[in-house]
Amino acid sequence: MSAAVVVLLLAAGLSEAVGRVLPFLVRRPGTSWQAVASLLTTGGLIEAAVFALWPLAAWTLAGLVPSTSSPGEVLTWTPGLVVPLVLAAVLAFPLLGPLLHLLLLVGVGASLAGPLAVATGLGWWAAAGCVAVAGIGLGVAVEGVRRLVGQLTATGTREAIA
Repeated sequence: MSAAVVVLLLAAGLSEAVGRVLPFLVRRPGTSWQAVASLLTTGGLIEAAVFALWPLAAWTLAGLVPSTSSPGEVLTWTPGLVVPLVLAAVLAFPLLGPLLHLLLLVGVGASLAGPLAVATGLGWWAAAGCVAVAGIGLGVAVEGVRRLVGQLTATGTREAIA
């Protein structure tokens, strides 16, 4: 993975984290800047890692499909594939439209399906299915962890009112 791809993935992750942290900040206006920086850094790195794992997870799923010949080269991000992902992450802000964000993520997934089909010998639709299942699986896993951490931190900060 080139340095340009890493920078683009980090930018997409940070942008996605900003889109998730802004609603939190609106509900809690007295949040310190250290807490905001910590949330953005942690969230940005996690989102970037999830984005980086998406092609690898799709490639792994494609290897499990019975009609697949032995998978060749591992599918990785290229600058041309990751730029639409950065655009999708920038549009992740809730006020700019979750439907447009979802549409852009579907477009990014569709652009990953072609290289995956070539790398694994699958048809385009089967590769698109692998990309979709991998994206949904990663998204559900991250959302589950996010909710669990939110519940754990929320219960730890509650104080009894006397």
